[in-house]
Amino acid sequence: MSEKKMSTSRKQHLKSLMLQIAKTEIEKEQTEREAEKKRYLEEHCPPLSMGGSLQELQELCKQLHTKIDVVDEERYDLQSKVNKSACDSMIEDLNMKVFDLKGKFKKPALRKVRMSADAMLQALLGSKHKVSMDLRANLKQVKKEEKEQDLRDVGDWRKNIEEKAGMEGRKKMFEAEA
Repeated sequence: MSEKKMSTSRKQHLKSLMLQIAKTEIEKEQTEREAEKKRYLEEHCPPLSMGGSLQELQELCKQLHTKIDVVDEERYDLQSKVNKSACDSMIEDLNMKVFDLKGKFKKPALRKVRMSADAMLQALLGSKHKVSMDLRANLKQVKKEEKEQDLRDVGDWRKNIEEKAGMEGRKKMFEAEA
């Protein structure tokens, strides 16, 4: 295992050598580009021979204008082709993405599942957590017997009103509440 690992100094040395080689390669490429550019300009742009008369200069200007027009037309055609192909490819990519998204996400048919709360918790939390959730144990218990007795004690409503009438009745009512 230790034989395969390189020391940091060896790594740094190799890295510096690689950077030097890359630097020389980049410099060579730049000089080649410059030489190619000069060669191309010499081929396509011959040196101007300026004549002395006015007619020769006008002819030269006309020739240059026609060449400029031809080059502009070519440039425009190429630019429109590039733009069209770029737009077409972008539209095609977007259509493919939309198609993929439509195909992937189909709504499944939902089924009704009956599960107890304990089974749901076990499915969510896994078998490690055993939590019993007895919902009925937490409910408040209501005694039905007390309500029935209250209704029986009320009896005749006229007696209640007579007892509460006057100051004595109100006094009893406040004492009963407190």
